[in-house]
Amino acid sequence: MKFPTLIVVITSSILTSVSITPGIADGQESTASDVPRAAFSVMTWNLEWFFDDSKQENYSPLSQEKSAPSRGDWNWRRDAAANVIAQTQPSVVAVQEVEGQRVLWYLSQALDRQHQLKYDEYLIQGNDHFTEQDVGFLVESNTEMVSSIRGNVTPRMKKAGRFGSVSKHVAAVIDVPVGDQTESILIVNVHLRSGESGAAIRAKQAASLNEWIRRWSANHQIDHLIVLGDFNTEESAGQINLGSELAVFQSRSTESSDDDLVDLHDHIRLGDRQTHLLTGKQFDRILVSPSLIIDEPGVLDLTLGNVSVRRDLVVQGDVDTPVEHWEQFWQMPESERDLSDHYPVMAEFVIQ
Repeated sequence: MKFPTLIVVITSSILTSVSITPGIADGQESTASDVPRAAFSVMTWNLEWFFDDSKQENYSPLSQEKSAPSRGDWNWRRDAAANVIAQTQPSVVAVQEVEGQRVLWYLSQALDRQHQLKYDEYLIQGNDHFTEQDVGFLVESNTEMVSSIRGNVTPRMKKAGRFGSVSKHVAAVIDVPVGDQTESILIVNVHLRSGESGAAIRAKQAASLNEWIRRWSANHQIDHLIVLGDFNTEESAGQINLGSELAVFQSRSTESSDDDLVDLHDHIRLGDRQTHLLTGKQFDRILVSPSLIIDEPGVLDLTLGNVSVRRDLVVQGDVDTPVEHWEQFWQMPESERDLSDHYPVMAEFVIQ
């Protein structure tokens, strides 16, 4: 199936800013003056157990254990996340590992109160009853948010045997003005099964998402598609194995190569692709359709302007060791805690 539109998947990583404009080769950086102001931007960030101190609505032992120990600790975490978003100000923020709608509202209120930035929060509760984590969106209030959607694995899909349940996902339809036209973008926020042993499950989850994306795109007359989030992938950019979740996403499960997605990690310097506390891991990714990479001459359209991996906004002092971050986090001084074990990644699109 040919899909002449945009697809993006976003990840977390170190501050790496790669701008892609006419006349600038892939992998080369441009100066700020080379890049027009972004018309639309998206950021993905796994906030890592973004749970407040109230345990009244937490039923699983793990979710209670991972909640903030006190109101003061929660206030610090909420405000630190708001500060990161305020420094980047994306049109859409896709977040993972959040407790629910309530904590997103607390975060949007902090952005308004402390930074005079207005965001609306969107979340459809998933069904991960073990962690009770969800994924959601913060969307700038002046951005045209049309609808939010979730998919279900139907009996037919279950019988086929190649589809898997995706407990943590949500999609949004966004309208973006481009000249005197409006382009609709389907943004899909995912958090897939973790662990090397989960690779086969992730591939089935990707197949389900491809099926839903096909239906959503047809139902909503989508011009562009963005898939972003924490893929928990073990695949390194440029070395995607056939049959992996990223290969399933990139091929769109179709025979045609016209709708294949481009991994934006390929446009980031080799040494700056890490998106997680663990060395070398590239769990969080952005995949885009070629239409967002190649600017069509003589036509105003959305084109990739910049890709940033923002470890600098998360790491405080030295990078936490795994023991420090996962076992001693709340005992560390606030000024030395890394804000998450994932790093935000931001993609900016210009009209040209």
